[in-house]
Amino acid sequence: MKLSHTKNTPQHTLLHRGYHWMMSKANHPHAVWYLGVISFVESSFFPFPPDPLLIVMTLQRPNCAWWYACVCTVTSVLGGFLGYLIGYLLYTSVGESIITFYGLEESFTNATDKLNEWAFWAIAVKGITPIPYKLVTIASGVAKVDLLTFTVASVIARGVRFTYVTVGLYYFGDYVRTILDRHLVAITTIMVASLFLGFVIIKWLF
Repeated sequence: MKLSHTKNTPQHTLLHRGYHWMMSKANHPHAVWYLGVISFVESSFFPFPPDPLLIVMTLQRPNCAWWYACVCTVTSVLGGFLGYLIGYLLYTSVGESIITFYGLEESFTNATDKLNEWAFWAIAVKGITPIPYKLVTIASGVAKVDLLTFTVASVIARGVRFTYVTVGLYYFGDYVRTILDRHLVAITTIMVASLFLGFVIIKWLF
């Protein structure tokens, strides 16, 4: 499956270019490093989740599926600590700018309030959903969630998140690959559009 089949569209904005840059790394000799780095930074400030790259890499190398899921889980949790640190120590100087950039000021305040009351479940549930994980990690730092609670909930949430993606690809990879090969442009557009879904969910839920 070649990513070069993707064509430019009138909506080929900065977001699209960033997405295609990320996806181009699927065939890089050090693709797994890119996967880990993207998973790490997505937990604190980067807009793109590692899922699209994880999907392409898993379809290309099914025998590495579980290794890729493990890389995403570990690096996402580690990146979550960076997000926690930003919220805990650097919210005024760094974290507030990140939240403002994504237009999540009101949602962030509400999320922080819920974390004060339901820390473990809020992190565990929201870490599985399309809700940008950076909101959860930074808010956890601001709310000064117990670090052990934060760690356990993050491991469960991110482990489940990347495992169910990998399980689906592992057992239905041939079918998914066929669909991608036939409709790559449309699916790429959908994937880019889905990046906004998490932010829409946040504004709706909070």
